[in-house]
Amino acid sequence: MNKVILVGRLARDPEIKYTGDDSSLVVAHYTLAINRRYKKDREDSADFIRCVAFGKFAQFAEKYLYQGIRICVCGRLKTGSYTNRDGRKVYTTDVIVEEQYFTENRKSNELPSTDTKQNSDGFMDVPDGMDEELPFH
Repeated sequence: MNKVILVGRLARDPEIKYTGDDSSLVVAHYTLAINRRYKKDREDSADFIRCVAFGKFAQFAEKYLYQGIRICVCGRLKTGSYTNRDGRKVYTTDVIVEEQYFTENRKSNELPSTDTKQNSDGFMDVPDGMDEELPFH
């Protein structure tokens, strides 16, 4: 079984590419920064995991994901290799996104204010009429 579940923050905005003859296939590349559980020399450290999303998941990433947002990604590992310009073989590991979820609402990324109301479950409310646009139900 090849299944990965990650929770982290986007290290930068997703990179979006349109491919195919008619640019109908959308591909999103983004990197999740995931805090390590244990500190080395009392300093925080993180792993940076590359993720690749296709189709509706890539469209979702383009529209809703941005640097710093905390998300959960479920997918599978894909390894590969290529030869770089120096003639050295480079090995790669990516997570192919099969599911992605918000783990916090947008307000929790901003500075707290006295009139902000947060849901008790910690998830963002989906605005009316957006159910058809979301890649998951």
